[in-house]
Amino acid sequence: MNQRENQRDKLFTRRALLLGASEMALVGALVGRLYYLQVVEASRYATLSDENRINLKLLPPPRGRIFDRFGEALATDRLTYRAVIVAEQARPVGIDGTLDALGNIIEVTEADRRRVVRDVKRKRAFVPVSVREDLTWEDVAKVEVNSYDLPGVSIEVGHTRYYPHTEAVGHILGYVGAVSEAELKDADDPLLELPDFRIGKNGVEKQRDADLRGVAGSSQVEVNAVGRVIRELNRVEGKPGHDVELTIDIGMQEFMRRTIGDESAACTLLDIHSGEILAMVSAPAFDPNLFSLGLNARDWEAFLSNPKTPLINKAIAGIYPPGSTFKMITGIAALEGGAITPDTRITCGGHTTIYNQVRHCWNRNGHGSITVHDAVKQSCDIFFYEAARRLGIDKLSEIAKRFGLGSKVGIDLPGEKPGIMPSRDWYLQTHGKSWPLGETVNCGIGQGFIVVTPLQLATVVSRIANGGRAVVPHLTRRVGGKVPEDRPNPPFPSLGIRQASLDIILRGMAAVVNEVHGTAYPGRITEPGFEMGGKTGSAQVRHLTAAERERGGFTLSKSIENEIPWRERDHALFMGFAPLSAPRFGCGIIVEHGLHPGLSAVPIVHQVLLEAQKRYLAGSAPSAQNQPGAVQKEG
Repeated sequence: MNQRENQRDKLFTRRALLLGASEMALVGALVGRLYYLQVVEASRYATLSDENRINLKLLPPPRGRIFDRFGEALATDRLTYRAVIVAEQARPVGIDGTLDALGNIIEVTEADRRRVVRDVKRKRAFVPVSVREDLTWEDVAKVEVNSYDLPGVSIEVGHTRYYPHTEAVGHILGYVGAVSEAELKDADDPLLELPDFRIGKNGVEKQRDADLRGVAGSSQVEVNAVGRVIRELNRVEGKPGHDVELTIDIGMQEFMRRTIGDESAACTLLDIHSGEILAMVSAPAFDPNLFSLGLNARDWEAFLSNPKTPLINKAIAGIYPPGSTFKMITGIAALEGGAITPDTRITCGGHTTIYNQVRHCWNRNGHGSITVHDAVKQSCDIFFYEAARRLGIDKLSEIAKRFGLGSKVGIDLPGEKPGIMPSRDWYLQTHGKSWPLGETVNCGIGQGFIVVTPLQLATVVSRIANGGRAVVPHLTRRVGGKVPEDRPNPPFPSLGIRQASLDIILRGMAAVVNEVHGTAYPGRITEPGFEMGGKTGSAQVRHLTAAERERGGFTLSKSIENEIPWRERDHALFMGFAPLSAPRFGCGIIVEHGLHPGLSAVPIVHQVLLEAQKRYLAGSAPSAQNQPGAVQKEG
């Protein structure tokens, strides 16, 4: 009996020991696990806890400002007020009832209502939804006074891009807009993911967007389990974008715009030595402020349906035949290539036959036996037909490209087009056959396959007037107070053209404007010391019929002109430089369907060059003499 009891006690003791050991192992494992979690992994789980409790928000920085050459603001940020609604606070009347009440105080369109209802469904109940943007101060006051009757509605203060000079700078500055899906996909800047962030979409705003954008700030906020913000824990303000200073003189820009008036045109004025663009207008234009908050469908349709294409910057993206303005290139190329000399005479009888084709001069009675000087002065077609025939297309093309035709001039704006300057190789590659000889003479007077931009016209006349230097037009003077690395600066390289050839053409251009029988003589500047030189041009947009040519050809009577639809009228061109004694300014213009350059294009350039000389050479521009890098008075 005692033996059994002893065995039972031993068995119980072993089981108790096993059970105790198991319990101790479990307790040890639990303690070990607790130690691991609370000591070894403490920092990791603290971080996870904070990530669930603390949200890091990016703060958009103020966008850099844009100024003209004298410090006048062209683009800034301004305060804007918007009405927002919080769904959970709109009870008991609900979203519809609150919007009805708000609509009795300020305008709330059906489109606004649909957008608000859609956004409320997509977002959490405590997230504010915008109802109306860019409220006037009067609207803000009305909402605040009636806030008791508008549950869930409040006023928020934000910033929007503002362009004080509106249409005068629309094409130069461009505008800002919301980030598209494609832009977001291709970018690595987290700023672009912010829902209300705006980036440059066109013009300088796009070209200098990286500089203007700035660096994001941050805000650490504590949130609850459903994401509602409880409090802000830390805030680091962003770094504002760099200010950009342009070469534009807004006073000159406004003057050019007023001078162009209602014409559909593009005009550029630049310093022929530095390449700084003082004014560049494409008309009609658009107000970039319309794009800051989003363009409505009605305005968008109005822009698209306008036959004068106000959304296109014609100065850099409009392409046109240069017409007779190209004759200076033909003359220089023929002189340089030995096809003619300054004394070579070619007889113009009103028409000629070249390559078995009859070619007409704009003057049906002809110009008689003339040299290149008089051919430029009177814009004789026959002379330049023959000069081009003797020279050949490839030599003509090579010289034209030196002056900036057939490729982008390199302006610091997006969207520039290169135009076309044909050659034998170009024609073979694009058409798959040999160059037709008849096109050589067409190119000699700026017709055929040649197309240029108005900016290229200003570049050509500047390179002729500055002694054959490859000046590059540009718009940016400084970024963040420093000269940008991509800004072209003089001295510009030589084009390799003899000064003697340039002088012959310059004298011919002076005669165009200042001598009787010159094609721009009625538009001359008569103020002593301010005289200009230049060259007129008419570019056909269609071929004249035999009947039209019989009724007067290019010199149609007013009654016949009025029968021609606006879209079928010739473009009017002019390129000019001033002053004659010491050229400083170059200007090129195209008036779409302006018909007669002497009546449409020349008067505009006359006014622009006269005003530029008075502003800068006579010292009437603001701080012109003391402005660093500004156009300085000669001597």
